[in-house]
Formats: sequence, C-alpha cells, structure tokens
Amino acid sequence: MSDLKLVTKFDVTDGFFARYRKLVREVVLPYQENALNDRIEGAEKSHCIENFRMAAKKLHTGKCDGEFYGMVFQDSDVAKWLEGAAYSLAQTPDGELERRCDEIIELIGQAQHEDGYLNTYFTVKEPDKRWTNLHEAHELYCAGHMIEAGVAYAECTGKTRLLQIVCDMADCIYKHFIEDHAEGYPGHPEIELALMRLYRCTKEEKYKELALHFINVRGVNSDYFKQENKKNRWSVWGNDPENKEYAQNMAPVRMQKKAVGHAVRAVYLYAGMADAAKETQDESLADACKILWNNITQCRMYVTGAIGSAYEGEAFTKDYHLPNDTAYAETCAAIGLIFFSNKMLYLERNGKYTDIIERALYNCVLAGMQLDGTKFFYVNPLEVLPGISGEAQTHRHALPVRPKWFACACCPPNVARLLTSISEYVWHVTKDGLFSNLFLGGTLDLSDVYGGKVTLKTEYPYGNQVEYHFEPQNGTMSIPLAIRIPSWSKNTVFRINDKRINPEVKDGYAYISRNFSAEDVVIVEFEMLVRKIYTSNKVSANTGKAAVERGPLIYCAEGVDNGDDVLSLSLMKDGSITVSEYLPDKLFGIQELYAEGYKETVSDTLYSYEASREEKCKITLVPYYTWGNRGLNQMRVWIPEKK
Repeated sequence: MSDLKLVTKFDVTDGFFARYRKLVREVVLPYQENALNDRIEGAEKSHCIENFRMAAKKLHTGKCDGEFYGMVFQDSDVAKWLEGAAYSLAQTPDGELERRCDEIIELIGQAQHEDGYLNTYFTVKEPDKRWTNLHEAHELYCAGHMIEAGVAYAECTGKTRLLQIVCDMADCIYKHFIEDHAEGYPGHPEIELALMRLYRCTKEEKYKELALHFINVRGVNSDYFKQENKKNRWSVWGNDPENKEYAQNMAPVRMQKKAVGHAVRAVYLYAGMADAAKETQDESLADACKILWNNITQCRMYVTGAIGSAYEGEAFTKDYHLPNDTAYAETCAAIGLIFFSNKMLYLERNGKYTDIIERALYNCVLAGMQLDGTKFFYVNPLEVLPGISGEAQTHRHALPVRPKWFACACCPPNVARLLTSISEYVWHVTKDGLFSNLFLGGTLDLSDVYGGKVTLKTEYPYGNQVEYHFEPQNGTMSIPLAIRIPSWSKNTVFRINDKRINPEVKDGYAYISRNFSAEDVVIVEFEMLVRKIYTSNKVSANTGKAAVERGPLIYCAEGVDNGDDVLSLSLMKDGSITVSEYLPDKLFGIQELYAEGYKETVSDTLYSYEASREEKCKITLVPYYTWGNRGLNQMRVWIPEKK
C-alpha cells in the first residue's frame, strides 16, 4: 500500500492528534490561505498568490502590473499549502476548500509556459535567466514542492489537473538536463524525493531516471556552482559558490560521511537518496544513507529531535556542537529529518528510525506552531532569555515568541502538510506485514489487504497503554502485526485478551501473527517513567546539566511556572520527580512534572566574592512543545543538577 493511500485509509478519530487534525482543518489551513493572499493584519507580506497572478498575466498579455515580491522560492509556499489541503480533503471532504484549491491550481496552470516551465520569479522578474543560477535560484526546489502537491492532490481527490501541470514541468526539466545534456544539479535538494513520488504515481520511468541523475551527478564536479557563477555573473543573494558544504556538493553523495552545511538541504537530499536506494536496491547508496543518518542522530541532533546548530548558513557545524540558546533548529529541518528517517525505515526495518520520527514530531515540530494554530516558530531554541533572545546580535534569530508569519515562510505550510499526512508515519503496510510505528487513536481500513479494519485506542503520549481492536469482514483477519517498542520503554508488556504473551522482538519491533477475530484485543503497556537524560561530556553546553523526559515528550522549565526565573534553578541529583494528573484545561491538556530542586540566590553585582545561597524548591516542568504559549518568559530544557 502506498504512503498516500494510508492518508485516505487511516481516520484519526480521538486522542492527542485528533485535536491537531481538527485544528489544521478548521484553523491552520484557512489562516495560511489568508497569509498567502496577504490578508493577515500585522503579518509579514507573502504575495504568493499575487505572484502567480502576475506571471499568468504576463504570459497572456506580455506585461503585468507590479513586481515579483518575496523570496526566490516563494512559489513553494503555495505548493506546500496545496499539499496539506489535499490530505485534509482526503480525510474530510470540504467542497468549498476544494473549490478554492481548484481555483489556485487553475491559476498555476495559467502561469505555466507552453514548454512546461513553471516559476513565477523567472517569469515575472528574470525571464531570460532560466537555469543559469542553479546554485541560488531554487527553480528545481520549487518544482519539487509543486510535484509533491500535484501527486498528493491527484491521489487524494482524484483530480489530475495539477498532476498534468507538474508532469509537463518535469518533462521540461527532463528535456533540459537529460535530452539536452545540460550540466548541473539543484542548489537546494528537494526535487529528488519529489520525482520519486511522481514516478510511483505515474509509473513513468523517466521521472525515476531524472531523480537518479540529480543524485548521481551531485558533487562529481564539485566546482560546478563556482563555474556557473563565473560564467553567468548574476546573483540572487550573494551565496558563496566556494562553500561546498552549504550546498551539499563537496563530494559525490556516496562519499559523504558527515552531515554538513544547510540542514534542510541535507536531509531533503538524504531522503531522496534513501528512497532511490530502496527503489533500485543500490547498496552503496543505502550505506551512505546509514552513515549520514548515524552521524546526525549520534553526534549532531538536539534532544528534541531538532537539527542545525548554527544561524550562519542554517547549518550543521561539528560533532557535539549543540548550543542551546543560539540553536537554529529550524522546524523544516526536523520535518526533513522525519522524511529521511521514514525512508530509512522502509530501507531497513529498525525501530531506531521511528524513535527519531517520534522525537522530532512530538517535540521540535509541534513546538514550531502555536497551540492555537495561528503563530509559528522558524527557529526552535532550547533556552530562551527575554532581552537577549531575539534581540542580541548573536541571538536575533532565536525569537522568544512566535510571529504570525515570516518573510521566509517555508516552515508554517510544512507543518500543515506533515500533520495532515501523519498517517504515512503511523502505519507501514508492506509485504512483510502491518507495522504500527506511532501510536495515534483512529481506525485503519485494511479491507483490500487483510479483509477488515484495525482500530487503535490510546491516550498517548500521556497514557502508557495502546489497544488494537479488529473488525474482520469474514470471521477473522490474518495479520502479521509488528508493534514498535520505543527505546525509552525498558519493560513493555503485551497481552491478548488479558493473557500475557511474549512476542518475538527484533530490532525494536514486537511481531504478533494471528487470525484476529472481533473479540480479540491486543494490549500494549509501555513503561512510561520519568527519566533524566545526560549528554556526552563532549557537548560543552550541557556540562553538569540534565534534561527530563517522560515517554516521547521532552520537558522544559518556563518562567511563568517558576517565579519568572529559570536560570536560578537546579535539579536535585537524587531528588524525586512526580507526575501530575492530566490537566485538560492547561495548554490544551498536559501532564506537568514536579521536580525536587534548588533555587539559587546570588549577589546583584556582576561578579562577587560572596558564595551563592540556595534553598530547596519545587520545579514545575511542562512539555517542550507547549513552551511560548503564555507570553514572553524564560525557558530552559537543560537544567543544572546538584547533589
């Protein structure tokens, strides 16, 4: 079963993510549509839809009123929004939303050249410079996102207008790079993974060929962008073509050993590589993906699943360099890590990949959006100090409150499309069985595969129990069921109809094969203890500190709960940490943690010979994904620990 079919087959009906599904449908998608049309008062201007109107007018009349506005990749915001809307329509039909999507798609078609080329920046602003600045101009990146939208809209609604548009566009790209033998590869990877999706949707071999071409030629001529810059002599924003790590072209992809440079570009590239490796059974490409994934998750990833530790270049830096207050930790990068890990999970069935999907999803990605769905973070720091964060020269990127929108608004629609396509990550239906990866309450229709439905019931991520119920069409359902055991659950209990079982466990999955009847219930109980996390002493930012985790959730201390000052707090090394009852009216429903600790009082002078005084206190911790929803205040994930 394809990933996209899971979007239409799995109905998220209750629990934690049911609220998010409703929120995206009723608030986030309409809000973002208004943003794309410049209708959000006080928000950064988008101009996305207007750019397409101008491009369409210029193509049909030879001129247009106004000028292109926004980032060179502004088209991609519309594409990601359409993709998110497509998934929402598959789950909850909405005639009015579909009509508005169709109007936007028709506008996109009107902005497409006769040869299939589609890009409003070049149509409106630089009509004579197509394909002359692959390094900076994001033509192939925008094309990739539009391709993903076209595939999603066709498979979710049955309408193929946008699919035909993107096929014509892909044909134009194929002609330029394959038939006409043009040199080059994308400055910002994305089209590789998109072309693989287009290939699976259309079964057209040339789209896979084009994806493999871009993967295989990347970095072979590592001086390509430098040569391009010297030949064409024009720039979008002055990127240095000598910075090969930033552009992911320092070496052929199979020779890359560490995740470097622009974090989003990196993980989008790796996701395409992993997908291609699976499709072609290319072991050398698969090995490269494993090396890069391990480097990220073992040396260059924050405890929240965030990646990209430097503002300069939005980039990976060095192993174990993970500063908290200046972290870049872009929302899109965490989403890209989820894409990459999901492709690795298809390549190699191992729960470690799903552990990272879960970590990035529940922590960094969810933190990237206000709980009410109307404000967003681009950057997700692990420590915030009002007056410094968002203000000091070194911290201006690390905003302490979420804005309504961004001039560079890649993250908000990315969150929307991820949350509406969450089914792709919850379940995998493969020739080896049904894999339960993430634990979301809802019903999966497997009538065409296993002859019935499976319903998952849970109060996860706060409750520790998951139940699987079965609705066979004819008496029983024969399902090879594999359930992920999260790495944080050291003692996991399995029962069928209240009888404890000991299933075979391999690489983080418990395998249960059985003819399930309507009376059968599989119950899984995870050991959801509160645990402290420590980093290697190679991570200087966390020396003497601990983070706190319960289940998949990382917790943090906010000033609003702790006397406005979290810098004075430290955890008691052997102190207890207790869990509150579920608080449905706080932050849309959470469980707080209460840790025994100390509050330190020091002299008001900058330096002092007087030792600090400390007294015992209770530290209140809330889930990291909820931080910044109660006004401007301090926040800290890593907290000093004392005896």
